[in-house]
Amino acid sequence: MATKAVHVSDVPNLDHVPENAASLSLYATRRPTGVDVSKNGKSFPKFTVIGHRGHGMNILQSTDRRMKAFKENSILSFNNAAKHPIDYIEFDVQGTVFEKRATDLTINEFFSYGPQREAGKEGKSLVRKVNGKIVGWDVESDDHLCTLQEAFQKVNPCIGFNIELKFDDNVVYEQDHLIHVLQVIMKVVSENAKDRPIIFSSFQPDAALLMKKLQHRYPVYFLTNGGNEVYDDVRRNSLEEAKKLALEGRLDGIVSEVKAIFRNPSVVREIKGSNLSLLTYGKLNNFSETVHVQQLMGVDGVIVDLVEEITRAIGETKTRKGSDDEKREKTDEEDGRGIELSFLLNLISQVIQH
Repeated sequence: MATKAVHVSDVPNLDHVPENAASLSLYATRRPTGVDVSKNGKSFPKFTVIGHRGHGMNILQSTDRRMKAFKENSILSFNNAAKHPIDYIEFDVQGTVFEKRATDLTINEFFSYGPQREAGKEGKSLVRKVNGKIVGWDVESDDHLCTLQEAFQKVNPCIGFNIELKFDDNVVYEQDHLIHVLQVIMKVVSENAKDRPIIFSSFQPDAALLMKKLQHRYPVYFLTNGGNEVYDDVRRNSLEEAKKLALEGRLDGIVSEVKAIFRNPSVVREIKGSNLSLLTYGKLNNFSETVHVQQLMGVDGVIVDLVEEITRAIGETKTRKGSDDEKREKTDEEDGRGIELSFLLNLISQVIQH
Protein backbone atom coordinates (compact mmCIF):
# COMPACT_ATOMS: atom_id res chain seq x y z
CA MET A 1 0.00 0.00 0.00
CA ALA A 2 1.29 3.48 -0.83
CA THR A 3 0.55 6.84 0.68
CA LYS A 4 -0.69 9.84 -1.24
CA ALA A 5 2.30 11.90 -2.37
CA VAL A 6 2.43 15.09 -0.29
CA HIS A 7 5.16 17.68 0.06
CA VAL A 8 6.54 18.20 3.58
CA SER A 9 5.63 21.89 3.52
CA ASP A 10 1.96 20.87 3.16
CA VAL A 11 1.94 18.81 6.36
CA PRO A 12 -0.14 20.42 9.12
CA ASN A 13 1.01 20.94 12.66
CA LEU A 14 0.91 17.49 14.32
CA ASP A 15 0.53 18.03 18.04
CA HIS A 16 2.70 21.15 17.73
CA VAL A 17 5.67 19.56 15.96
CA PRO A 18 8.50 22.11 16.34
CA GLU A 19 10.32 23.59 13.36
CA ASN A 20 13.46 21.70 14.39
CA ALA A 21 11.59 18.39 14.42
CA ALA A 22 14.57 16.69 12.79
CA SER A 23 16.52 17.14 16.02
CA LEU A 24 13.87 15.59 18.27
CA SER A 25 15.34 13.36 20.98
CA LEU A 26 14.53 9.67 20.42
CA TYR A 27 14.26 8.84 24.09
CA ALA A 28 12.25 10.17 27.01
CA THR A 29 11.99 9.39 30.71
CA ARG A 30 8.32 10.02 31.53
CA ARG A 31 5.32 7.95 30.40
CA PRO A 32 1.73 9.12 29.93
CA THR A 33 -1.22 7.67 31.76
CA GLY A 34 -2.79 4.77 29.82
CA VAL A 35 -6.23 5.09 28.25
CA ASP A 36 -8.56 2.80 26.30
CA VAL A 37 -7.21 1.75 22.89
CA SER A 38 -10.76 1.45 21.60
CA LYS A 39 -10.70 5.25 21.75
CA ASN A 40 -7.14 5.48 20.49
CA GLY A 41 -5.51 4.79 23.81
CA LYS A 42 -3.40 1.99 25.26
CA SER A 43 -5.30 -0.79 27.03
CA PHE A 44 -7.65 -3.14 25.16
CA PRO A 45 -11.16 -3.64 26.57
CA LYS A 46 -11.22 -7.28 25.38
CA PHE A 47 -9.08 -9.89 23.64
CA THR A 48 -8.40 -8.33 20.25
CA VAL A 49 -8.19 -10.04 16.86
CA ILE A 50 -6.37 -8.33 14.00
CA GLY A 51 -6.46 -9.56 10.39
CA HIS A 52 -2.91 -9.81 8.99
CA ARG A 53 -2.69 -7.75 5.79
CA GLY A 54 -6.47 -7.85 5.75
CA HIS A 55 -7.95 -11.33 5.36
CA GLY A 56 -4.49 -12.92 5.71
CA MET A 57 -1.00 -12.89 4.28
CA ASN A 58 -0.57 -14.67 0.94
CA ILE A 59 1.66 -17.74 1.25
CA LEU A 60 2.05 -18.48 -2.43
CA GLN A 61 3.88 -21.79 -2.05
CA SER A 62 1.20 -23.19 0.27
CA THR A 63 -1.22 -25.88 -0.85
CA ASP A 64 -3.78 -24.39 1.55
CA ARG A 65 -6.22 -22.39 -0.59
CA ARG A 66 -7.09 -20.19 2.37
CA MET A 67 -3.61 -18.62 2.20
CA LYS A 68 -4.27 -17.47 -1.37
CA ALA A 69 -7.94 -16.53 -1.22
CA PHE A 70 -7.62 -12.72 -1.52
CA LYS A 71 -4.77 -10.46 -2.58
CA GLU A 72 -3.17 -9.23 0.65
CA ASN A 73 -3.05 -5.50 1.42
CA SER A 74 -5.99 -4.82 -0.91
CA ILE A 75 -9.42 -3.25 -0.44
CA LEU A 76 -10.95 -6.62 -1.38
CA SER A 77 -9.00 -8.39 1.35
CA PHE A 78 -9.75 -5.69 3.94
CA ASN A 79 -13.50 -5.76 3.39
CA ASN A 80 -13.68 -9.55 3.35
CA ALA A 81 -11.86 -9.57 6.69
CA ALA A 82 -14.40 -7.05 7.97
CA LYS A 83 -17.19 -9.57 7.41
CA HIS A 84 -15.90 -11.46 10.45
CA PRO A 85 -15.89 -10.30 14.11
CA ILE A 86 -12.39 -8.78 14.08
CA ASP A 87 -11.33 -5.51 15.66
CA TYR A 88 -8.58 -4.31 13.32
CA ILE A 89 -6.92 -5.09 10.04
CA GLU A 90 -3.13 -4.79 9.80
CA PHE A 91 -1.42 -3.58 6.65
CA ASP A 92 1.90 -2.18 5.46
CA VAL A 93 2.38 1.43 4.41
CA GLN A 94 5.43 3.09 2.94
CA GLY A 95 6.18 6.55 1.63
CA THR A 96 7.96 7.55 -1.56
CA VAL A 97 11.65 6.69 -1.38
CA PHE A 98 14.54 6.05 -3.70
CA GLU A 99 15.60 2.60 -4.90
CA LYS A 100 13.62 0.13 -6.97
CA ARG A 101 12.66 -2.29 -4.21
CA ALA A 102 9.11 -3.41 -3.49
CA THR A 103 9.00 -0.92 -0.63
CA ASP A 104 10.66 1.85 -2.64
CA LEU A 105 8.47 2.36 -5.71
CA THR A 106 7.08 5.75 -6.65
CA ILE A 107 3.30 6.05 -6.69
CA ASN A 108 3.06 5.69 -10.50
CA GLU A 109 5.41 2.70 -10.53
CA PHE A 110 3.44 1.17 -7.68
CA PHE A 111 0.15 1.34 -9.57
CA SER A 112 1.66 -0.10 -12.75
CA TYR A 113 1.74 -3.59 -11.18
CA GLY A 114 -1.07 -6.11 -10.90
CA PRO A 115 -4.70 -5.65 -11.96
CA GLN A 116 -5.41 -2.18 -13.34
CA ARG A 117 -8.33 0.15 -12.62
CA GLU A 118 -9.03 0.74 -16.30
CA ALA A 119 -11.02 -2.01 -18.01
CA GLY A 120 -8.98 -3.98 -20.52
CA LYS A 121 -5.66 -2.64 -19.32
CA GLU A 122 -3.06 -5.11 -18.08
CA GLY A 123 -0.45 -4.26 -15.49
CA LYS A 124 3.04 -5.63 -14.94
CA SER A 125 3.18 -9.04 -13.30
CA LEU A 126 3.59 -9.13 -9.55
CA VAL A 127 6.04 -11.70 -8.21
CA ARG A 128 7.42 -12.63 -4.80
CA LYS A 129 10.70 -14.21 -3.77
CA VAL A 130 10.03 -17.43 -1.86
CA ASN A 131 12.95 -19.46 -0.49
CA GLY A 132 15.24 -17.97 -3.11
CA LYS A 133 12.84 -18.62 -5.99
CA ILE A 134 10.73 -16.09 -7.87
CA VAL A 135 7.07 -17.15 -7.99
CA GLY A 136 4.04 -15.49 -9.55
CA TRP A 137 1.68 -13.70 -7.21
CA ASP A 138 -1.36 -15.79 -8.09
CA VAL A 139 -4.44 -15.64 -5.86
CA GLU A 140 -8.03 -16.76 -6.27
CA SER A 141 -9.51 -13.26 -5.92
CA ASP A 142 -7.22 -10.51 -7.17
CA ASP A 143 -7.56 -6.76 -6.75
CA HIS A 144 -5.71 -3.63 -7.78
CA LEU A 145 -3.23 -1.97 -5.43
CA CYS A 146 -4.46 0.90 -3.30
CA THR A 147 -3.38 3.98 -1.39
CA LEU A 148 -3.83 4.63 2.31
CA GLN A 149 -6.39 7.31 1.49
CA GLU A 150 -8.44 4.81 -0.52
CA ALA A 151 -8.37 2.37 2.40
CA PHE A 152 -9.91 5.01 4.65
CA GLN A 153 -12.55 5.82 2.05
CA LYS A 154 -13.51 2.29 0.93
CA VAL A 155 -13.05 -0.02 3.94
CA ASN A 156 -15.84 -0.64 6.45
CA PRO A 157 -15.55 2.31 8.89
CA CYS A 158 -16.25 0.06 11.90
CA ILE A 159 -12.90 -1.72 11.46
CA GLY A 160 -9.78 -0.29 13.09
CA PHE A 161 -6.51 0.09 11.21
CA ASN A 162 -3.20 -1.29 12.51
CA ILE A 163 -0.85 0.65 10.22
CA GLU A 164 2.61 -0.88 9.98
CA LEU A 165 5.23 1.72 9.08
CA LYS A 166 7.34 -0.27 6.64
CA PHE A 167 11.06 0.31 6.15
CA ASP A 168 13.87 -1.78 4.67
CA ASP A 169 15.77 -3.87 7.23
CA ASN A 170 19.03 -3.38 5.29
CA VAL A 171 18.95 0.40 5.02
CA VAL A 172 20.19 2.89 7.61
CA TYR A 173 17.82 5.85 7.36
CA GLU A 174 18.63 9.47 8.10
CA GLN A 175 16.35 10.94 10.73
CA ASP A 176 15.21 13.69 8.35
CA HIS A 177 14.01 11.08 5.89
CA LEU A 178 12.11 9.13 8.55
CA ILE A 179 10.39 12.29 9.72
CA HIS A 180 9.41 13.20 6.17
CA VAL A 181 7.85 9.79 5.48
CA LEU A 182 6.01 9.72 8.82
CA GLN A 183 4.62 13.21 8.30
CA VAL A 184 3.31 12.25 4.87
CA ILE A 185 1.57 9.21 6.37
CA MET A 186 0.25 11.17 9.31
CA LYS A 187 -1.23 13.83 7.05
CA VAL A 188 -3.31 11.21 5.24
CA VAL A 189 -4.40 9.70 8.58
CA SER A 190 -5.34 13.05 10.14
CA GLU A 191 -7.42 14.03 7.10
CA ASN A 192 -9.27 10.71 6.73
CA ALA A 193 -9.39 8.70 9.98
CA LYS A 194 -12.37 10.46 11.59
CA ASP A 195 -13.47 8.15 14.45
CA ARG A 196 -11.79 4.98 13.12
CA PRO A 197 -9.49 3.39 15.75
CA ILE A 198 -5.84 3.56 14.65
CA ILE A 199 -2.67 1.80 15.87
CA PHE A 200 0.79 2.47 14.45
CA SER A 201 3.52 -0.17 14.58
CA SER A 202 7.01 -0.60 13.16
CA PHE A 203 10.02 -2.92 13.24
CA GLN A 204 12.15 0.19 12.68
CA PRO A 205 12.93 1.41 16.23
CA ASP A 206 13.55 5.05 15.31
CA ALA A 207 10.41 5.20 13.18
CA ALA A 208 8.31 4.00 16.13
CA LEU A 209 9.95 6.49 18.49
CA LEU A 210 9.56 9.38 16.07
CA MET A 211 5.91 8.63 15.35
CA LYS A 212 5.24 8.83 19.08
CA LYS A 213 7.05 12.18 19.15
CA LEU A 214 5.21 13.57 16.12
CA GLN A 215 1.71 12.88 17.46
CA HIS A 216 -0.01 11.83 20.68
CA ARG A 217 -3.48 10.86 19.51
CA TYR A 218 -2.81 7.32 18.30
CA PRO A 219 -1.01 4.44 20.05
CA VAL A 220 2.40 3.39 18.73
CA TYR A 221 3.74 -0.17 19.10
CA PHE A 222 7.22 -1.56 18.55
CA LEU A 223 7.32 -4.72 16.44
CA THR A 224 9.90 -7.35 17.33
CA ASN A 225 10.58 -10.97 16.44
CA GLY A 226 11.88 -11.37 19.99
CA GLY A 227 15.32 -12.74 19.11
CA ASN A 228 14.34 -15.21 16.38
CA GLU A 229 16.75 -13.29 14.12
CA VAL A 230 19.79 -11.20 14.98
CA TYR A 231 20.25 -7.63 13.71
CA ASP A 232 23.03 -5.07 13.96
CA ASP A 233 20.63 -2.86 15.91
CA VAL A 234 20.53 -4.52 19.34
CA ARG A 235 17.16 -2.92 20.09
CA ARG A 236 15.62 -5.48 17.72
CA ASN A 237 17.18 -8.60 19.20
CA SER A 238 15.08 -9.51 22.25
CA LEU A 239 11.87 -8.85 24.11
CA GLU A 240 13.91 -7.34 26.92
CA GLU A 241 15.34 -4.75 24.52
CA ALA A 242 11.87 -4.19 23.07
CA LYS A 243 10.46 -3.47 26.52
CA LYS A 244 13.34 -1.10 27.28
CA LEU A 245 12.78 0.78 24.02
CA ALA A 246 9.02 1.02 24.59
CA LEU A 247 9.45 2.35 28.12
CA GLU A 248 12.16 4.86 27.27
CA GLY A 249 10.28 6.05 24.20
CA ARG A 250 6.91 6.23 25.94
CA LEU A 251 5.40 3.82 23.43
CA ASP A 252 2.09 2.13 24.12
CA GLY A 253 3.05 -1.48 23.65
CA ILE A 254 4.90 -4.27 21.90
CA VAL A 255 3.94 -6.61 19.06
CA SER A 256 6.04 -9.77 19.38
CA GLU A 257 6.51 -12.89 17.30
CA VAL A 258 4.51 -15.43 19.25
CA LYS A 259 7.31 -17.99 19.66
CA ALA A 260 9.24 -15.50 21.78
CA ILE A 261 6.58 -15.39 24.48
CA PHE A 262 6.13 -19.15 24.49
CA ARG A 263 9.86 -19.61 25.03
CA ASN A 264 9.70 -17.24 27.98
CA PRO A 265 6.11 -17.05 29.31
CA SER A 266 7.08 -14.91 32.31
CA VAL A 267 7.85 -12.02 29.96
CA VAL A 268 4.12 -11.51 29.45
CA ARG A 269 3.66 -10.58 33.09
CA GLU A 270 6.76 -8.37 32.98
CA ILE A 271 5.52 -6.45 29.95
CA LYS A 272 1.98 -6.07 31.26
CA GLY A 273 3.35 -5.11 34.68
CA SER A 274 5.23 -2.26 32.98
CA ASN A 275 1.93 -0.77 31.82
CA LEU A 276 2.54 -1.85 28.22
CA SER A 277 0.07 -3.62 25.97
CA LEU A 278 1.17 -6.87 24.28
CA LEU A 279 0.07 -8.23 20.91
CA THR A 280 1.57 -11.14 18.96
CA TYR A 281 1.96 -12.24 15.36
CA GLY A 282 3.27 -15.37 13.64
CA LYS A 283 2.23 -18.66 12.07
CA LEU A 284 1.36 -20.20 15.45
CA ASN A 285 -1.47 -17.67 15.70
CA ASN A 286 -3.28 -19.63 13.00
CA PHE A 287 -3.96 -22.42 15.51
CA SER A 288 -6.89 -21.88 17.85
CA GLU A 289 -5.12 -23.76 20.66
CA THR A 290 -2.16 -21.36 20.77
CA VAL A 291 -4.49 -18.38 20.62
CA HIS A 292 -6.45 -19.78 23.56
CA VAL A 293 -3.24 -20.21 25.55
CA GLN A 294 -2.38 -16.57 24.94
CA GLN A 295 -5.77 -15.51 26.23
CA LEU A 296 -5.04 -17.43 29.44
CA MET A 297 -1.56 -15.87 29.67
CA GLY A 298 -2.92 -12.32 29.51
CA VAL A 299 -1.84 -11.36 25.99
CA ASP A 300 -4.04 -8.51 24.74
CA GLY A 301 -4.56 -9.70 21.18
CA VAL A 302 -3.32 -11.60 18.15
CA ILE A 303 -2.60 -10.85 14.49
CA VAL A 304 -3.84 -13.78 12.41
CA ASP A 305 -4.01 -14.99 8.81
CA LEU A 306 -6.96 -17.37 9.19
CA VAL A 307 -9.43 -14.69 10.18
CA GLU A 308 -12.60 -16.74 9.80
CA GLU A 309 -11.34 -19.81 11.65
CA ILE A 310 -9.73 -17.97 14.58
CA THR A 311 -12.67 -15.62 15.18
CA ARG A 312 -15.04 -18.59 15.11
CA ALA A 313 -12.87 -20.52 17.59
CA ILE A 314 -12.71 -17.53 19.96
CA GLY A 315 -16.48 -17.19 19.79
CA GLU A 316 -16.93 -20.88 20.62
CA THR A 317 -14.52 -20.54 23.55
CA LYS A 318 -16.56 -17.64 24.92
CA THR A 319 -19.74 -19.69 24.63
CA ARG A 320 -18.18 -22.66 26.46
CA LYS A 321 -16.74 -20.41 29.14
CA GLY A 322 -20.14 -18.83 29.75
CA SER A 323 -21.68 -22.27 30.15
CA ASP A 324 -18.85 -23.46 32.44
CA ASP A 325 -19.20 -20.37 34.64
CA GLU A 326 -22.73 -21.43 35.50
CA LYS A 327 -21.63 -24.94 36.49
CA ARG A 328 -18.44 -24.27 38.46
CA GLU A 329 -17.53 -22.55 41.64
CA LYS A 330 -14.99 -19.77 41.16
CA THR A 331 -12.18 -21.57 43.03
CA ASP A 332 -12.61 -24.73 40.99
CA GLU A 333 -12.51 -22.73 37.78
CA GLU A 334 -9.31 -20.93 38.78
CA ASP A 335 -7.63 -24.24 39.68
CA GLY A 336 -8.68 -25.72 36.35
CA ARG A 337 -7.44 -22.66 34.49
CA GLY A 338 -4.02 -22.96 36.13
CA ILE A 339 -3.72 -26.66 35.26
CA GLU A 340 -4.89 -26.04 31.70
CA LEU A 341 -2.43 -23.19 31.12
CA SER A 342 0.51 -25.13 32.58
CA PHE A 343 -0.26 -28.17 30.44
CA LEU A 344 -0.70 -26.18 27.23
CA LEU A 345 2.44 -24.10 27.74
CA ASN A 346 4.48 -27.26 28.28
CA LEU A 347 2.99 -28.82 25.14
CA ILE A 348 3.66 -25.77 22.98
CA SER A 349 7.20 -25.46 24.33
CA GLN A 350 7.91 -29.03 23.22
CA VAL A 351 6.44 -28.34 19.77
CA ILE A 352 8.64 -25.24 19.31
CA GLN A 353 11.79 -27.10 20.36
CA HIS A 354 11.14 -29.83 17.78
